[in-house]
Amino acid sequence: MSDELLADWRDRAATFEKALKSAVVGQDRAIHLITLAVFARGHVLLEGDVGVGKTTLLRAVARAIGGAYERIEGTVDLMPTDLVYYTYIGEDGRPRVDAGPILKHGAHLATFFFNEINRARPQVHSLLLRIMAERSVNAFNREYQFPHLQVFADRNRIEKEETFEISSAARDRFLMEIQIETPSDTAIQADLMFNTRFHDGDALISKVPEAVLPYTELNGIGKAIQDSVTASQALQDYAVRLWGALRRPGEAGIRIDGVDTHRLVEAGASPRGMSLMLRAARVEAWLQGRTQLVPEDLHGALRETVAHRIFLYPNYELKRAELVGALLEACRAQIAAP
Repeated sequence: MSDELLADWRDRAATFEKALKSAVVGQDRAIHLITLAVFARGHVLLEGDVGVGKTTLLRAVARAIGGAYERIEGTVDLMPTDLVYYTYIGEDGRPRVDAGPILKHGAHLATFFFNEINRARPQVHSLLLRIMAERSVNAFNREYQFPHLQVFADRNRIEKEETFEISSAARDRFLMEIQIETPSDTAIQADLMFNTRFHDGDALISKVPEAVLPYTELNGIGKAIQDSVTASQALQDYAVRLWGALRRPGEAGIRIDGVDTHRLVEAGASPRGMSLMLRAARVEAWLQGRTQLVPEDLHGALRETVAHRIFLYPNYELKRAELVGALLEACRAQIAAP
């Protein structure tokens, strides 16, 4: 793919981010991370309080990408088959079977949003895992393919009743876990409270330009980006050292005050997880106009791509958010970069 075409798509990426920021304010970092995920062709898990704009943001993403968009609500009584088909009694009194949200649009399904995924049972997570991993599902004696599908999910982090923990295997399928927080800037807070344009989500979404990033072309562009950004031997050696430190921080000489780093990490990031982190890093380099990776490209989305793949020993798990953040910062600071 030509450099001119990749440059044109870089301009489209900037337009995409600008369009999202017009609908959702105070979430610039989350929007940039989602842009990385879109071009890295990875799935995203969002976490945040109620009412911070997660659904509005994803509706804006779906409109700017084009293609079909479907959303499903996680509930305790949701069954795997509810993703695939639903049954009802027709006007003639006879039973009917219609395609569910996954099958309804076939290969044109581009964005699927699973709201409150941790309210659904593990059986539902298992089916979603297959769909995310293979972008396909078997139903009605045939296999359905979803070549352009990107899955977004959000997790309710406040309410614990009638919720189910997401397995490590399922979480590992998400390229990123992104925190969506209430904006801390008081001017933005006042705007969200008093500017009536933010009170009508449908009107906000309607102003987002459609198909800024044509969904049928994203796979090809994503592959071209990965092929166009290279890594020097020094950068590769650094990335391997960084991975080793995140898995065995004590052996790598990582120090964190008050923590026995030899007994901190029970299981670290998988090879798949680190390769996905590199996919996001290459997109970051491309967005910055570089054709070779630098350490800052790896650092940019390190927390979002790696933190959910690190599992601590039980005595440290209660302080997970604090300690994983400290581990990532310590590895960035203490592992020598080229």
